[in-house]
Amino acid sequence: MTSTYELALVLNGKLEDDARAEALEKVQNYITRFGGSVVNVDDWGKKRFAYDINKQKEGFYYFIKFQSEDNNCPNELEANVRIMEPVVRYLVVKQDA
Repeated sequence: MTSTYELALVLNGKLEDDARAEALEKVQNYITRFGGSVVNVDDWGKKRFAYDINKQKEGFYYFIKFQSEDNNCPNELEANVRIMEPVVRYLVVKQDA
């Protein structure tokens, strides 16, 4: 059965456009590598944090909706996103049907 997930992703606010696009593409490649398919990428742009995170005041927000039949896909995705340099915060949630 196919499940729908959403990845909330915050990237470093000091990234250049090409580095940001490269990081976003890398995340999408992880999703497809682990058996998922990207449905939608919602770019919220640069937003100010409510509090400093790692001495940074702002970051780029993305919400990536994806589907996967493999229940291990979100776990594998989190394991790889966790160690990516430009990622400040991330969260994968399963959406209700």
